[in-house]
Amino acid sequence: MPWLVLVLSGVLEAVWATALGRSAGLTRLGPTVVFGVTVVASMVGLAYAMRSLPTGTAYAVWVGVGASLTVVYAMVTGDEPVSLVKVLLILGLVSCIVGLKLAH
Repeated sequence: MPWLVLVLSGVLEAVWATALGRSAGLTRLGPTVVFGVTVVASMVGLAYAMRSLPTGTAYAVWVGVGASLTVVYAMVTGDEPVSLVKVLLILGLVSCIVGLKLAH
């Protein structure tokens, strides 16, 4: 269960990071509210997972999931250019996340 919560918290990290970017410095109400709600939910999930998982592993997975999804979403929506190098590096990051799970 902690791993599932951790991955879902990483997904929420991608949501709050994207919302933060769209909030124009927390001046746009909608994205600011999404940011506030998801950052709290993401942190609560991370804290829950860290009760059972080592801090370093949990944090690395949380950040890796969030960062990967944030970049992929930005590339899919056209906010960030797509390149083979970026795709390969994201796949490498995801492979490392899976490796941390397998090593646990």
